[in-house]
Amino acid sequence: MPTVEQDRDTAAALARRASGRAATILLVEDDQSIAEEVRDDLVSRGYIVEHTADGMAALRIAEARHFDLLILDRMLPGLDGLTVIERMRAQNIRTPVLVLSALSAVDDRVRGLKAGGDDYLSKPFAFLELAARVEALLRRPIEVRETVLHVGPLEMDLIDRTARRLGRELDLLPREFKLLEYLMRRPGQLITRDMLLEDVWHYRFLPQTNLVDVHIGRLRRKLDAPGEAPLIQSVRGAGFIFRVPD
Repeated sequence: MPTVEQDRDTAAALARRASGRAATILLVEDDQSIAEEVRDDLVSRGYIVEHTADGMAALRIAEARHFDLLILDRMLPGLDGLTVIERMRAQNIRTPVLVLSALSAVDDRVRGLKAGGDDYLSKPFAFLELAARVEALLRRPIEVRETVLHVGPLEMDLIDRTARRLGRELDLLPREFKLLEYLMRRPGQLITRDMLLEDVWHYRFLPQTNLVDVHIGRLRRKLDAPGEAPLIQSVRGAGFIFRVPD
């Protein structure tokens, strides 16, 4: 969802492209020798590089200042790389992230991308490949997401944090608002409970819980007034579908 910080990041990136100034990179790597080699190589290519070795420190820096790119090690002290990405994305910090990792299995690469990473490079790597991936991420179009969603009878203002159905304002708690936004971005798609636990609550494993069903039930009662078509449909044994009335 767009925020003041996201608008700031977008404006800063646009200004950098217009002025031709050097891109700024936050390098988060706890192996000092690797960090020095990567930093020296990137600086020699004209980038401005700041380094930290700690995940929690990286999150604080990314929250406080704009960078054009983060290069983030998967395994970090304090806070692991995937958690750093998830918390950044939860705060709508859209800075591109290149994940570095000695874990090269496909499942681990998928986890990195699902957490919100933009690219993934396995260690050991060639500096030419690292430079090529950095250049590719910096060339990507700047994401400017919509601030108002319109899906069927629903309208959601992501700046004012309000939602309406046919003009009727919905009194939503913050988690309900986030849950509804997630559903509105995926109309007609099957949404599993695991997807909601991971993407809305950021829980990777929480067995035998009715957390999702409780919140879906509360959201349904607020969405559907008497006589209105239900918007959230249950799929037995699978999950839910947000279905817009014809």
